[in-house]
Amino acid sequence: MNTLVYDGDCAFCLRCVQWMQLHFKRVPLIVAWQQADLAQLGLTAEQCQTAVQWVSADSSQILSAHKAIARVCKDAGGLITVAGYAMSLPVVSQLAGLVYRWVARNRQRMPGGTTQCEIR
Repeated sequence: MNTLVYDGDCAFCLRCVQWMQLHFKRVPLIVAWQQADLAQLGLTAEQCQTAVQWVSADSSQILSAHKAIARVCKDAGGLITVAGYAMSLPVVSQLAGLVYRWVARNRQRMPGGTTQCEIR
């Protein structure tokens, strides 16, 4: 099963994955990086501290940040799948990357965010 690795210390990130679990038809295994076997997934703590990570079932493919979100959306089923494919288009992907980085830098200010969400 594909795996989405997120920051379990971030309330905003937790709310996002809970929202996906409620609204997406299909979701990958979702695990906080603090509880994940990072070596088995082919990840480092540094990668996980800076962005959400998507790891294919056989660990042969790892996607980070907006590319990870796009992949989860592609696999979700329903209309959100269209958004996932759109986020993978070259120009849209660049914009999605900018938005992702802005949200990541400001996640403590997002709905549900706390001072613990701030990336240091």
